[in-house]
Amino acid sequence: MMGSYAKVRDGVVNRVIVADEDFVNRYIDNEVGKWIQTSYNTRGGIHYDPATGQPSPDQSKALRKNFAGIGYTYDSGRDAFYPPKPFPSWTLNETSCQWEAPVAMPSDGKMYSWDESTKQWTEVTNG
Repeated sequence: MMGSYAKVRDGVVNRVIVADEDFVNRYIDNEVGKWIQTSYNTRGGIHYDPATGQPSPDQSKALRKNFAGIGYTYDSGRDAFYPPKPFPSWTLNETSCQWEAPVAMPSDGKMYSWDESTKQWTEVTNG
């Protein structure tokens, strides 16, 4: 069965592949590190149905909190992947292993970007 695997060295993901589990188990890898399975459809500790994009009724497929990406951290204590910290003021949500701003982004349908100097969301305007 095909799956996604992240190559982790010193806690950092440096490669992600899609391969059959037997291939990963038999592969002679001379590079330092370990292959760890990751789930493309897992975000924030929730597995999403690939057909609907909605949370899956079968959450047993939620794997390691987030899909691994190059440069992500693999935290063996949490058994979780999480992305690089985007801003110094953001904190890691211990449940989802996703970074959160100190102020929630407005949910009014407008586009915003984070301003680290003011620690506020700034509306993105055209022009």
